[in-house]
Amino acid sequence: MKRNPIIPFALIAIVGILAVIVISFVGVNQREQIANPDEGQEEGAVQDPEAIYEASCLGCHGTDLSGGAGPALSTIGSELSLDEIKDIITNGTDGGMPAQSGTLSPEEITVISEWLSEKK
Repeated sequence: MKRNPIIPFALIAIVGILAVIVISFVGVNQREQIANPDEGQEEGAVQDPEAIYEASCLGCHGTDLSGGAGPALSTIGSELSLDEIKDIITNGTDGGMPAQSGTLSPEEITVISEWLSEKK
């Protein structure tokens, strides 16, 4: 009993073509999301301060605010006022902290400053 060797290859080809079509539709949707990242967010919506920290500060100040290349921030609220923290984030310091005014929006700077000022 001989089987037709073309049928398994034809089935694999059909499954492959269907997979390419499905992936194409998913990719088109992702392309639109990348082109319009703020579309799903409300106007004036502010990010979570921990998300801002993870994106901008974690590399120097550590995952748990314990410090690293930068100083520890776990008790920064007891050492500096809200305005001092905001000024350091906005303008940086001579000791190596770069200004974040070009990286973070004023709203994000305010949110992260308030969050850090509560760390006592």
